Amino acid sequence: MACMILATVPVLSGGCNTAIKTTKVVAPGTMPVVRDATREELVAAYQAMAQKVRTVNATVDLQPTTGSQYSGIIEEYHQVKAFLLAKRPGLVRMVGQAPVIGTTIFDMASDTETFRVHIPSKQKFLVGAIALERSSKKPIENLRPQHLLDALLWPELDAKDHVLLEEFNDEIGRYYILTVLHGGDIPEIARKIWYDRATLQVSRMVTYGPGGALVSDVRVSDWEPLEQTAGAAAGEIPAAFPRRIQIARPHDDYQIDLHISKLAVNTELPAERFELAQPAGTELVRVGANAEEKKP
Repeated sequence: MACMILATVPVLSGGCNTAIKTTKVVAPGTMPVVRDATREELVAAYQAMAQKVRTVNATVDLQPTTGSQYSGIIEEYHQVKAFLLAKRPGLVRMVGQAPVIGTTIFDMASDTETFRVHIPSKQKFLVGAIALERSSKKPIENLRPQHLLDALLWPELDAKDHVLLEEFNDEIGRYYILTVLHGGDIPEIARKIWYDRATLQVSRMVTYGPGGALVSDVRVSDWEPLEQTAGAAAGEIPAAFPRRIQIARPHDDYQIDLHISKLAVNTELPAERFELAQPAGTELVRVGANAEEKKP
């Protein structure tokens, strides 16, 4: 026993060049930047972004993915080029075209009440209420233009909402999280807004429905400066806008990866650019409570 004790002493005391720890010194230039902010500052930064962006006119590369490990089938679709318009309070129009040949794959629009989708290859024209909660068995058919709204035109925070602040760290980075609560006696989580503490820019926005249901998980990155739009007063344009937007809709069973190649914000977008009439010769499909009902 005495021999064992004596043999242990050099190890603990550093004898015989035996070490029990390794020290690495991080060069000052490579140390991660961590910035501090208060709850009020983060709320103000979010509100400023939500209030300043009134319209979006973008050219994007779009790649949908449907399914998940939980559904057992994952399908990746080819990347398409799309032209995307969005205008407050709820107007969206997106036209997707096949690469190289430029033929239209889909044309979809929605306002505050109704969505419309034209699929030329199937000669179908889908119409339904944006409040529709029923999901199709084919996840790609759950893609709705209004699902892009919150990712492009952030909804303002209600002054009556409670907003909590917390810190979160993982192996990737350090974050602030704003948790927005709706309701009175028994409040529910409405959304969580993640800020990357290296830049103090939003990196993620998670939206919840009644009972804590996960509605959407939006990740934004590749923030780049914006140029002042002609005719806009100084300060009306936000300093930067994300060029990559990843949208996950778990209950709709699909994800969208958007890369913005051209972008203009707060340009004039006439209402007629959001109008989508049924093309002649297409089949009208009313999506909703009587989804099986079709009209020629």
